Amino acid sequence: MFAALPHLTRRRALQGSAAGLVVFGLLLWWLLPVGDGSPKGRMSFSTGVKGAVYETYGNLLRGAAAKDMPDVSINLLNSQGSLQNVQRVATGKADFTIAAADAVERYRLDGGPGADRLRGCARLYDDYVHIVVRRSSDITTARDLRGKKVAVGQPHSGVRLIADRVLQAAGIDLDKDLTALPSGIDTAPELLRRGKIDAFFWSGGLPTTSVQQLSERLSIRLVPLGDLVDALHRQGRESRYYRAAVMPADAYPDAQQNASVRTLAVANLLVTTDRADPKLTEGLTRTVIDSRDRIGARVHAAQLVDLRTALYTHPLALHEGARRYYRSVKP
Repeated sequence: MFAALPHLTRRRALQGSAAGLVVFGLLLWWLLPVGDGSPKGRMSFSTGVKGAVYETYGNLLRGAAAKDMPDVSINLLNSQGSLQNVQRVATGKADFTIAAADAVERYRLDGGPGADRLRGCARLYDDYVHIVVRRSSDITTARDLRGKKVAVGQPHSGVRLIADRVLQAAGIDLDKDLTALPSGIDTAPELLRRGKIDAFFWSGGLPTTSVQQLSERLSIRLVPLGDLVDALHRQGRESRYYRAAVMPADAYPDAQQNASVRTLAVANLLVTTDRADPKLTEGLTRTVIDSRDRIGARVHAAQLVDLRTALYTHPLALHEGARRYYRSVKP
């Protein structure tokens, strides 16, 4: 009986070694990715008007994503703005985009093609509504735009949507009570400088380069809009997404002369659809949050991207890939 002990000891030792290898293998499987975990492939990203914040943000985000996801090729597409961006993504003409919450809601409520497939990845930063006029202008409220020549944004832009809603709240019919020009931020500042228009609408992050540059060449000011919030909310629908906001005095120092401006704001969302690959969506969402400071050095509005609020993408449900990212960083 005692002679068998060395054999039993040897067998138990082998069994112990085998068990150890199994445990070690399970640990490796748990701690290390199986294969290459980095996303691969191509994606298209719809941005905005040339020279505007959406385009600049898209360019900087592509650069940041190239470092985080080197095997993903990103093609940027210029657009007229939020409404066109939402339509492109919903119908599969683009994979990701930035769009204001009011434009997303308008598309959903109108039952646009693919609206039910739209998903959110992150709440980004707020757009501030601008009405820009010459400092010498007699326009002091939105109601004073009646009878004027006003650039209201391109037909498929978020600016056009906001202009229509703001004018309605001010008791003005965009099609009847003023001369509306379909000009965006790429052409409207020059039209104002040349005296071809009396005012222009814009909605964008602070500061918007084109407005800042105009303020350095022409004596301009910004028309307050904060008194229209209640009237906008009574409109319902997408107007529920406008909120009162204060444009800080240092947003456009030459235009504001050290004074803040009561205006309106609306949140921007990073938007995709349920067709998007979860791994790619998780990676892009991570890049958006991690690159906030780098992008914010160029696009100041991007500094306001906040992990604590980024997952609130109402009116859209979170994409599963974005949900995975927020779970991974949850304290």
